[in-house]
Amino acid sequence: MTTPVSVNEKKEFIRWFLNRYQLKRRECVWILNYLMSHDQLMKKVHFVEESQYCPRGLVMSTHCVEDVPFRFYKENIMTTDAEKSFHDIRLNKDEDIYIQLNFSKANSSYQFAAVLEENPFMPKYLLINEKDRMVAEQFLEDSLQTFRKDRLLKAIDQALDTGDKKAFNKLTKELNSLT
Repeated sequence: MTTPVSVNEKKEFIRWFLNRYQLKRRECVWILNYLMSHDQLMKKVHFVEESQYCPRGLVMSTHCVEDVPFRFYKENIMTTDAEKSFHDIRLNKDEDIYIQLNFSKANSSYQFAAVLEENPFMPKYLLINEKDRMVAEQFLEDSLQTFRKDRLLKAIDQALDTGDKKAFNKLTKELNSLT
C-alpha cells in the first residue's frame, strides 16, 4: 500500500474491473474510460477506501453491492451528478482524484489490493476501527465455518454409526460444498 502504483497497473486494474463488474451508473464507466485514456490523469488517480474524506473523491458501486451508486466529493460539497464530476475532472487535470470502488469480494481481490493505496485523509480513529472490524469479521467467518464443519462431521459420524447411507451421502455432500 505504500509503494506508488504505476499508471499501467491502474489501467490494467480498471480493465479487469470493467470486464468483471457492472457499475450501477453508466457514467461511471465513461469516467473510468476517460481516465484510462489520459496518462496524465491516471498519474493523479488513487484507489482508496472512504473517499468521502478526500478533497476530491469519487464513490462508484457495482450492482452486486448495496452501496450508493455514485457520489462525488469536492471539499465539503457532495453531489450524485456524475456529469458534474466528469466536468470537474476535465477542468482540473492537475488535482489528485481519489476513487472508492464498492464491489463484491473487494476485500479478497488481489487485483484490487495491488492498486489500493492508503487514504492519507482518513481520520486515524476510523482507520483503527476499520481494521478491527475487518479482523473481527474474518474471525467470525472462520469461526462459523469451523462450527458448521464440526457439526457436519458429528452428524456424519452419527450416520455411520447407525448405518444411515442416505443421511451419510447428504451430509458428506453438504460438507464438500463448505470447502
